[in-house]
Amino acid sequence: MSFAAEIITTLCVFVLTYTLTGGIRNYALTRELVDVPNKRSSHNIVTPRGGGLSFVITFNVSLLAYGYLNNFDSSFLIGVLGSGVLISLVGFIDDHRHIAAHWRLIVHFLAAIWVLFCFGGFPLVKIGGIQYEFHIVIQIIAAFYLVWLLNLYNFMDGIDGIASLEAITVCLGGIVLYWLAEPTGNTWIVPALLLAAVAGFLPWNFPQAKIFMGDAGSGFLGLMLGALSIQAAWIAAELFWSWLILLGVFLVDSTVTLVRRILRKEKFYEAHCSHAYQHAARQFGSHIPVSISVGFINLLWLLPIAVLVALNYLDGIAGLLIACIPLIILAFYFKAGVSDEVSDGLSE
Repeated sequence: MSFAAEIITTLCVFVLTYTLTGGIRNYALTRELVDVPNKRSSHNIVTPRGGGLSFVITFNVSLLAYGYLNNFDSSFLIGVLGSGVLISLVGFIDDHRHIAAHWRLIVHFLAAIWVLFCFGGFPLVKIGGIQYEFHIVIQIIAAFYLVWLLNLYNFMDGIDGIASLEAITVCLGGIVLYWLAEPTGNTWIVPALLLAAVAGFLPWNFPQAKIFMGDAGSGFLGLMLGALSIQAAWIAAELFWSWLILLGVFLVDSTVTLVRRILRKEKFYEAHCSHAYQHAARQFGSHIPVSISVGFINLLWLLPIAVLVALNYLDGIAGLLIACIPLIILAFYFKAGVSDEVSDGLSE
């Protein structure tokens, strides 16, 4: 398939997702599948949910078609499509009626294990310029990594457009990395298809959300971005660190928030609105500057560092630290992991 045909394909994915999202919104309104604002919400109007199913469908169908026509590795396709469908199906059911957290977690680990099995596990890792192979230990860590990404993406999908813009800009960064690492390859088309699919959903979700992506969409995005980072590790160890750097905003905010809530002996597993991005949205009085800032941080700060790592001008761990330390400072500045009640008490 020519480059022009690939670009046309991604444009078609954008249009199909945009159209399908409108249909899903009508379905959600008809079935009263809506989020009603409460004290834990960052929204103040009733909004339909489940719109992420649109980009799940268009990405899976387009990837399957493209992979078949271009002889993609069948193990990769089976791993991505199988795990993605499983996660989105559970998320779709949970959007309609609640599924107990322990059952969802079991499915999350099954999906992560399936990805690793189809990919041949996590490859050799390079730390400090030395390559190591940790066998079963690294595979267990990789499974937890995928499950954490899947869940943190759900946690971070709390204001208009933030999860969509994160996926779009991270995928754009991934495309740049693949163009640099494999100038004549077609690996870039996978994040390009995901980018196009989510971009078709974005007008419905930002700047004023007309529909939320729901668990079916957020969990799927977290798992797909994690799977793409592991695919990148098989291409070159440096690319895995680059993908981690691109995911820095979501990784830092969610991890700092979780750790601080645990240290405060709060029920971290319960719904809350104490992420840094949620505090920032309340401080600015709008979702728009926060979501846009995430996109700019990804493209103007994280991507250049990721490129330096990919080109071996910077060690992976060093690049990750350089990228994330300012983000950690921002997370503490915006009181990540501190509830409004505690925050008010500290300010008095």
